[in-house]
Amino acid sequence: MSDARSLEIRPSACPHDCPSTCALEIEKRGPQEIGRIRGAEDNTYTAGVICAKVARYAERTHHPDRIMHPMKRTGPKGSGQFERISWDEAMQTVADEFQKREKEHGSETIWPYYYAGTMGLVMRDGIERLRHAKKYSGQFSTICINLAWAGWLAGAGAYRGADPREIAKSDVVVIWGTNAVHTQINVMTHATRARKERGAKIVVIDPYRNATAMAADLHLMVRPGTDGALACAVMHVLFEEDLADRSYLETHTTGYGELEEHLKTRTPEWAEEITGVSADQIREFARLVGNNPKSYFRLGYGFSRSRNGAVNMHAAMSIPAVTGAWQYEGGGALHTNGEIYHWNKNLIEGLELRDPKIRQLDQSRIGDVLLGDRQDLGDGPPVTALFIQNTNPMDVAPDLGKVHKGFAREDLFVVVHEQFMTETAKMADIILPATTFVEHDDIYQGGAHNHIMLGEKVIEPLGECRSNHDVICDLAKRLGADHRGFEMTPLEIIDETLQSSGWPDLETMREQRWENTQPEFETAHFLSGFGHPDQKFHFAPDWSKIGKDFEGMPPLPDHWDVIEKPTDEKPFRLVTAPARNFLNSSFTATSSSLKREKKPTVMLHSDDAAKIGTEKDAIVRMGNERGSLLIHVEIFDGLQRGTAIVEGIWPGKFFIENVGINLLVGSDAAKPNGGAAFHDTAVWIKAE
Repeated sequence: MSDARSLEIRPSACPHDCPSTCALEIEKRGPQEIGRIRGAEDNTYTAGVICAKVARYAERTHHPDRIMHPMKRTGPKGSGQFERISWDEAMQTVADEFQKREKEHGSETIWPYYYAGTMGLVMRDGIERLRHAKKYSGQFSTICINLAWAGWLAGAGAYRGADPREIAKSDVVVIWGTNAVHTQINVMTHATRARKERGAKIVVIDPYRNATAMAADLHLMVRPGTDGALACAVMHVLFEEDLADRSYLETHTTGYGELEEHLKTRTPEWAEEITGVSADQIREFARLVGNNPKSYFRLGYGFSRSRNGAVNMHAAMSIPAVTGAWQYEGGGALHTNGEIYHWNKNLIEGLELRDPKIRQLDQSRIGDVLLGDRQDLGDGPPVTALFIQNTNPMDVAPDLGKVHKGFAREDLFVVVHEQFMTETAKMADIILPATTFVEHDDIYQGGAHNHIMLGEKVIEPLGECRSNHDVICDLAKRLGADHRGFEMTPLEIIDETLQSSGWPDLETMREQRWENTQPEFETAHFLSGFGHPDQKFHFAPDWSKIGKDFEGMPPLPDHWDVIEKPTDEKPFRLVTAPARNFLNSSFTATSSSLKREKKPTVMLHSDDAAKIGTEKDAIVRMGNERGSLLIHVEIFDGLQRGTAIVEGIWPGKFFIENVGINLLVGSDAAKPNGGAAFHDTAVWIKAE
């Protein structure tokens, strides 16, 4: 046991892929031991509240199954047969293989592949410096944000919004496109405060009665992918019942007259047929936000999960423009505050070395890429080597049938830098042990709030674990890659990046722990102008300026019917929603999270279960043209008939046939700017 007298509390920030990016206080119990983790009470967004899975982070850091030393594969791919080797042997093997393949095929044959296992700027994005220095294939990151960001940009013209702490000052809080209880608990902190102190109403729009919907005063249970129809019907009522703020519309928007005319046929009855939400409930919601201009719309990444997600996001965010909610503290909307940090990432990413002629490969289409699809590879060479950090594509990428087949190629050399033996790590030729966030230095930005936070190393790395930065720099030297960032420590990079971006230096950040970057009210609420050249909110977006694949997109907010619709052969719409105790495939190794989530299940309405002849805990086969899998049934009437919900990206090993739910999800790129539609899948379900 640790000596309690040596206990100290160290500040940090949560590194995981969550908009809350909580400010943390971590118990350091010894040179290589952490204890409890709490939210920082004096951070005005975190406000002392963090999710249970991060509060239990010591379980993850000190887990007996963590990878602690480098290994090389000794058996067939995927067999899990590895032997321990030295760091020098591991890194030299990687360097030799990369150089051999580059000599044979050219530099683009190597694909550094990463994502959001850590959101720290140095540890996540430093891989780009190696990519640019060596002219390796680029990565077009499409798994999470693209469609939601496109829809927001179409209307607002800038990635900022109302201060999320204003939620506590709202009269109506609309939570749309996010299960905040599962994925960003701090939204609920401020929403609950608004209800307690102001009598505010919480409205949740989601395809099923999840934990956030259960906490709401009003839940609009839409069919998946029909959010745009709901938004249009709400705006129809606002115009029809004179609840639109015409003075605001005249001053701050463009195209509202055309919008009003267009919406005359988008009645609540029209939307009821599409969404499954009753016309009466649609009117109730419209009147609630129309009569309470201090309505705050918290719009999440769920919009990115549908093929019409960009159009749906734009339609939803048009509502506070019609009501003029942006004028009021506690009103308006927020999706992301991405632009308020104005980072200079030249040093972190080596941007001056970037060659625009190097091809960009779509992250979501990794299966197609590895199988040699010329739509993806263009005229370039096949990908014969992968260097993977911060992600687990064998579980989280779409169209897993193709992904698994691609990883099984005997000529594919795979390096995985990882904390646990994930499904992707099992396919590696070389495995490198990675630090957790308490074992390295980094800097973080609030995904959907307003703080920059320093997260210095709390404990020394366990075993032989090394940070992403250390591995990238070592590999760069062996490959002859030249950039001054490879010679710097993470803290040196952080200090220079802070100062070159206009923020306080490292020592100041150490003293104050975080920097509040929130713009003034007029800027955050776009009262001094939206981000478009005309400074107006655009009801009629120019999609061609957002993505190159824009043909057929509607000119005004609407229901854009390009989703995978149910058919007689595939009558169910599948949503792969986030689980409360997992975060993508993170935390799937910790016993406390596994105990709470129990096993992969598909939620079905009792009428649907009866129709296909199944019952609670029975096994059904679920599939489509991409494949099929076996899964246990959970009977749940908190969803519409014809909707199926599977929570959590469970690793394939927990499924009966050892393949995960993303086997059924397509990898086709959605308009206008690409992105996989993880919640937009038609399936059949049959009793076993």
